[in-house]
Amino acid sequence: MSDIALPLAFDEPEVHPPITKRQVAAAVAGNALEFYDFTIYATFASQIGANFFPNHTPFVSLMLTLITYGVGFITRPIGAVLIGRWADRHGRRGAMMFSFGLMGLSILGLALTPSFAAIGPAAPVLVVFWRLCQGFALGGEVGPTTAFLVEAAPLGKRGIYGAWQGGSQNLANIVGGLVGVILAATAGAAALELWGWRAAMLLGAAVLPFGLILRRNLPETLHRPEARLHVHPDAATLAASLPVLLQGLGLVAASTISTYVFGYLTTYALKTLHMDTGVALAASMVSGLCGLVGGLIGGVLSDRLGRRAMLVWPRIAFLLATWPAFSLIVRFHNAAALLGGTAVMTFLSALSTASLFVAFSESLRKEVRVVGMGAIYAVAVAVFGGTTQPIVAALVQFTGDPVSPAWYTIAATAVGLAASLSMKETAHGHAAVPASVVSA
Repeated sequence: MSDIALPLAFDEPEVHPPITKRQVAAAVAGNALEFYDFTIYATFASQIGANFFPNHTPFVSLMLTLITYGVGFITRPIGAVLIGRWADRHGRRGAMMFSFGLMGLSILGLALTPSFAAIGPAAPVLVVFWRLCQGFALGGEVGPTTAFLVEAAPLGKRGIYGAWQGGSQNLANIVGGLVGVILAATAGAAALELWGWRAAMLLGAAVLPFGLILRRNLPETLHRPEARLHVHPDAATLAASLPVLLQGLGLVAASTISTYVFGYLTTYALKTLHMDTGVALAASMVSGLCGLVGGLIGGVLSDRLGRRAMLVWPRIAFLLATWPAFSLIVRFHNAAALLGGTAVMTFLSALSTASLFVAFSESLRKEVRVVGMGAIYAVAVAVFGGTTQPIVAALVQFTGDPVSPAWYTIAATAVGLAASLSMKETAHGHAAVPASVVSA
């Protein structure tokens, strides 16, 4: 798979300076920008729909907007394979630079695209083009950054370092929700539709030059030897790693559906429950805050208790809490119920996020780590991330049951739990040492 001479999985690691907080921030900046854009797009879905997909039926306009967002997921697997293959051959840093630059350019292009009223059908065509470009970039973002964090982190702290991959998403949700709340409070409905959502997107694109400068100074981790006793030394191809890839697909699919259901809560509260705009936007901030805290706690615990424990038990708790949380939100129909239910669900779901990223990455050898993880993540997100919001909206519309998103989330969580139970322990100090290594 690779023409680069890489160390065997049982080599002792060299001592390298620990990565700094600035380097961690640079690594996860792309993930943060993705979810900031996602939060803004979901928050202002109605306004974006009015600009590019005007229709006499509001539901049709909303669905076209959500489907267009999902179009970007089509190119994710392509980006994951092409950029991931390059990263496994030539290095993580160059791949991270390219994906981040293309991502920022795509967001900037979308924010500056004229409306349907100004240029007609060319407007939605341009929107679809920018979503396809962004999807390609995002497909190649997760694999290199996760591999970098795992390879650069101290062996006993991979969980907490990897937790910032999910933590960056939640920080972006907080910032995106805050931007939405401020714009909703200071600008009128007409201003939000005319320029408010564009200003929010341009704010995110403004981090592009800073992110590129920070990423230029990241150390390269591809050629670093590492001690990983739990991976068979022959598992250096995607074919040999197929069981791990299938387990990862189940884990990422379940996590993706939960994440995108949470991201839809703002639109859900506005369109389905007809709640106040400020309260609905606050749900995004609560989701981000509780997801951040839960993810970091989960990362620390995964280093102490093991990855598998933090994949299994939080999922069981989340499985049991989802239906009651949605039921209370619908029944009481107030801010306390919405924010409380959102807090419980996002916290429990986030507890397993760090273990998902780190365990999956640790289970793959360096030769296929980026392309393997990136491709599985991109496929899962393309299939389930791009369809979750339209499915949830359609479920509510056609069943007439506002609790129906809970059942979709529960079904996905059950799949993720099954995959978690089949995973082997990968945390340093928890994994069993192969007999061949002991005898050697």
